[in-house]
Amino acid sequence: MARVAGVSHQTVSRVLNEHPSLRDSTRQRVLDVMQELQYRPNRAARALVTSRSRTIGVLTSRSAQYGPASSIQAIEEAAREGGYLVLTANILAKDSDSIREALAHLMEQDVEGLVIIAPQVRVFDALAELSLDIPFVTMQSTGRLDDHELSVDQIAGARLATRHLIELGHRDIYHLAGPQDWIEAEARMRGFLEEMSAQDVPTTAPILGDWSSEFGYYVGREMLRLRDFTAIFSSNDQMALGLIHAIREAGLDVPRDISVVGFDDIPEAAHFWPPLTTVRQDFAELGRRCMSLLLDGLGGMHGAGGGGGAYRGNVMPELVVRQSTAAPSR
Repeated sequence: MARVAGVSHQTVSRVLNEHPSLRDSTRQRVLDVMQELQYRPNRAARALVTSRSRTIGVLTSRSAQYGPASSIQAIEEAAREGGYLVLTANILAKDSDSIREALAHLMEQDVEGLVIIAPQVRVFDALAELSLDIPFVTMQSTGRLDDHELSVDQIAGARLATRHLIELGHRDIYHLAGPQDWIEAEARMRGFLEEMSAQDVPTTAPILGDWSSEFGYYVGREMLRLRDFTAIFSSNDQMALGLIHAIREAGLDVPRDISVVGFDDIPEAAHFWPPLTTVRQDFAELGRRCMSLLLDGLGGMHGAGGGGGAYRGNVMPELVVRQSTAAPSR
């Protein structure tokens, strides 16, 4: 390749390692030849020479769900643009040992930075016990790791959903929450309770779910035995789908008899029947900001190759109003 480009082997090496001393014309000539020859640098050999793996680790416990999967995709795209590879490790069990094993697996791959997309409190407890010596960013906010946190404002999103129902005239509103120990579930429950209190609307105890549409269907059938409500705010769209199934199976109409609001705005939410009113999270934007923040930290460690000005702070959610909500009929 050096011969075809008319440069020395050292010049090719400098291009591969993004050395700042090269003229733009020389760098471009080498890059053009690389593209023409379909050259792909050997990552392992490059790591030996530079002592850098240019690899980012992602720790997750729900990589198959829509939100984490969307964020991981955005992280991979942003990492690729920055010249990094992404390795993902899934937490296979709920205990602290599994969390430590997943982290140890990533560290054994010489990752230069970490992204944490594991939204359980126990993961943050394990992180607090460890002294990580590489940059890391978490995609949930607990208030414990402020310098490393970037998240969607879950409380604000829950308040938007609850306020929408109250402004339609609903006063008998239930909240189907997510599982205990989940940071998002706790924040959305808190947002619901805060908005109900601020609007001086009486509340009932939230029902703890498990994120699944099956649970939404089951609890919906149980709730309809009393039918002492006109609206439900579900902590995610999948449980909302199960609720709508149970309501319609009972011969009732959504939203004429009962209004339903979800959270996440999964791609299918617009095609539920009726289309679901929900809170949209921009998971892709969150992934991009997360990677920018991490690369900014890596740039500080290694000099060139940083994120170019990292984003900080929360990503604001958006209420998407569709046909599953209306004013109460009674």
